[in-house]
Amino acid sequence: MAVAEIPGSLAADFQEVDQSKKRQTARVIDGKAIAAKVRASLAAEVSALREAHAPSPGLGVILVGNDPASHSYVRGKERACEEAGIFTETMRLEGGVSQREVVDQVERFNRDKRFHGILVQLPLPDHIDERAVIRSVDPSKDVDGLHPENAGLLLAGAPRFVPATPLGVQRLLIEDGIETNGAKVVICGRSNIVGMPLAALLLGRGRGANATVTVCHTGTRDLASETRQADILVAAVGEPRAITSEMVKPGAVVIDVGISRVEDQSRRRGYRLVGDVAYGEVSAVASAITPVPGGVGPMTIAMLLHNVLLARKLSLGGGR
Repeated sequence: MAVAEIPGSLAADFQEVDQSKKRQTARVIDGKAIAAKVRASLAAEVSALREAHAPSPGLGVILVGNDPASHSYVRGKERACEEAGIFTETMRLEGGVSQREVVDQVERFNRDKRFHGILVQLPLPDHIDERAVIRSVDPSKDVDGLHPENAGLLLAGAPRFVPATPLGVQRLLIEDGIETNGAKVVICGRSNIVGMPLAALLLGRGRGANATVTVCHTGTRDLASETRQADILVAAVGEPRAITSEMVKPGAVVIDVGISRVEDQSRRRGYRLVGDVAYGEVSAVASAITPVPGGVGPMTIAMLLHNVLLARKLSLGGGR
């Protein structure tokens, strides 16, 4: 997902993050540590699979334009693939490229047996129809889980590829020992990348699921009354400080999917990254909370690697 920019005038609102450490009661869910554990396990599995069935799992990435956040994300994915023993190649295209040229590159990756997974870095430039490009990806290589066939399989309760961020949220809950069975989950945000697939995952049966799920969005009449009912509250709206302490039930688990950039001249880079949750005040109410950065973000990359490995297994006739 892209990093949102917010005016520097709001930067002062985030200084309370540092001050809040004195009163924080919530346990911090360390997504970075959990992701490292998952990635180590995946690397070992990739190594064993490569020895038994060469070649290595392969990921083809298509990056269009010069968006700094997209380039940063792709570099991170390339490094993660290299560490896991996954072959990767990125096709970088100019921002003015035609939709036909992007689809042509997708189709080249579709035909190339070196690549078991294909990822089109979003967002694409405005003149390109993202849905058409996504539909051009071979569903058996759609490690982003956005092709209509894979979205349908998820809703049917027989998922193949699940978008990496919601899959990462579910894995984070499982690894941290947070019980979802029978829990009331409220998801703020209904995007096809996070909110909707996460709702489908948590509504399913089995480990890390079987929850009662409410999805809130811009048409929700009284957001706070919904969020205060949540045992597990997931913020995925792309709006800094959208979730404040009065919107959180005491003792709730809060998962912050958002990431925005706010000016902060005290930092070497001149900015800091913050989430959709007012971390300082909410951490004084919640029982557990994910930080930004270091929460959901690392899990997203780990689950992308999981999906590429799964794609390689499926190419051999295997499964999970």
